[in-house]
Amino acid sequence: MAFSSASSNQGGKRPSAVLDDGGARLHWGPQPGIRNPGKPATGFPVQQGSNVSAMLNEAVDTVVNSFARHTQGYGRVNVMEALQEFWQMKQSKGADLKNGALVVYETDQSMTPPYVCYVTLPGGSCFGSFQECTTKADARRSAAKIALMNSVFNEHPSRRITETFIEKAVSDAISSFKGPRSDSENPNTGIGAFRFMLESSKGRSMLEFQELMTVFQLLHWNGSLRAMRERNCTRQEVLSHYSNRALDDDMRSQMALDWIAREQESPGIIRLELEQAASELVAARLGGRELRFSKEKRDILVLALSQTCSVDSLA
Repeated sequence: MAFSSASSNQGGKRPSAVLDDGGARLHWGPQPGIRNPGKPATGFPVQQGSNVSAMLNEAVDTVVNSFARHTQGYGRVNVMEALQEFWQMKQSKGADLKNGALVVYETDQSMTPPYVCYVTLPGGSCFGSFQECTTKADARRSAAKIALMNSVFNEHPSRRITETFIEKAVSDAISSFKGPRSDSENPNTGIGAFRFMLESSKGRSMLEFQELMTVFQLLHWNGSLRAMRERNCTRQEVLSHYSNRALDDDMRSQMALDWIAREQESPGIIRLELEQAASELVAARLGGRELRFSKEKRDILVLALSQTCSVDSLA
């Protein structure tokens, strides 16, 4: 059976399933952003007020300096080299990294400071510069710092997807939905699909699970899951197909085409969604949280908007 993205008008808020990075808990509600800040992937609580940035800086520096002492001795650590070496070390010890151990940096296009940089880790997790950076080099270092801290934290046993972890996550999801436990054994229910995703990633850490999670968050946000249900595709079929598919330019282009079609039906919807996605991305970046989903949404919408503007200019 062939699968493709399909248009479905779903403006406004959307529910989502997001694993709490501090443990095996599942949150069902609005996507993380300004209205729902949640917790950063570091496990440190987000607090309101002027002390947040100082607390995050202190936490990051503590972990980075500790990592430097254990691996390179005392002295100033090159955080970008340390982050790359960390993932190469994981690969050499047998970590299943489909796309290799390369850490990828992407700097937002800006002619003036503050500069912003994002770093995508092997496995798909993404973090951004959380400090105000006056140079692009500083932005890369800031992104590498928060990514290294999360990488180190991710090695804790509580971050590993085990049978115990899965049972706890599924039980919490059932409690949140107040649904029958039998739903967890049926892959055509939301809980069953969630269990299938976790079990397909058993043995991995939460950061390594992130790309698969992001793919299904995007399919839900984009309306693709609903469209496939309307074509009588079972959740099992959808999960089996997308579990082995990378989040690549082809998938982004397909989703951008869906938003272009929606724009023709509801003029202005792309800009509204883009504004919300950009706000979520800024909040996640400054809070030191994992932000792949928010960044992918923004990038898809920017692509859709650029193509819409190109079409309008030719009209």
